[in-house]
Amino acid sequence: MNYKNEIRNLIIEASKVADRPLTDNDFEIVHQSLNHIPLKLPKGKMAVYTFLYKGKFLKIGQANFKSNARYQSQHYNLGIARSTLAKILTNDPEMTPLINQENLSDWIKKNCERFDVIINAELGKNTLNFIEGLLHYKYNPKYEG
Repeated sequence: MNYKNEIRNLIIEASKVADRPLTDNDFEIVHQSLNHIPLKLPKGKMAVYTFLYKGKFLKIGQANFKSNARYQSQHYNLGIARSTLAKILTNDPEMTPLINQENLSDWIKKNCERFDVIINAELGKNTLNFIEGLLHYKYNPKYEG
């Protein structure tokens, strides 16, 4: 599955229908493969981030231009925020045989891909919400929000 192209086309087509067209100049899709090292959110950008495990989206969320920690590191660790991927995984009986507190961060990096939409911050919160909503609707992540 070419998620990078699928996400791009979804955003472009849906934004046209909404009569507020977005172009390739407004956003980019960044793929962080299995065994990734989490990237920093570029200055002046905001993002809709995704975590994909074995073809299933686990989590889709957003980080505004002031939220690099949310984008780059919080989802990989326990105890930082309540709704992180790490925290959710430890509460899922299907996942607990695969993970433990010692290997959690490395497990996510090794086993989850990311397809992140990096958006020009000047497009604002409504654009961020629009794109996050599209991806939630399309991919129905296992863990909400």
